[in-house]
Amino acid sequence: MRLKLIVALVSDEKTDIVIEAARSGGATGATVITSVHGEGLEPEKTFFGLDLAAGRDVILFLVVEPRARDILERISDAGRFDEENGAGIAFQIAIEDAVGLVTQLPAIRQELEDSI
Repeated sequence: MRLKLIVALVSDEKTDIVIEAARSGGATGATVITSVHGEGLEPEKTFFGLDLAAGRDVILFLVVEPRARDILERISDAGRFDEENGAGIAFQIAIEDAVGLVTQLPAIRQELEDSI
């Protein structure tokens, strides 16, 4: 089975929206890493050394390859990545192999059969 890892970097108020969008496209789960920090083109402002930037989350989705592009587009639309500056980014990476998916395999197989 060919898999992709979709990585989404979003402001924390968009995390639930992005996860729901990915699930609607066939993602069977997500891992959220909270309170990450990063900078874009413009450095974030501080106030007496305190960071004023909103919290960011990293969301990881391990998905079947045939669904990856659709899920990526749904994430982008839901998070308004192309409409709002700093809303977030997402990208996909090919996965060579994975273990520990036993509980998700029936749902993944069903999703693939439904799409054929």
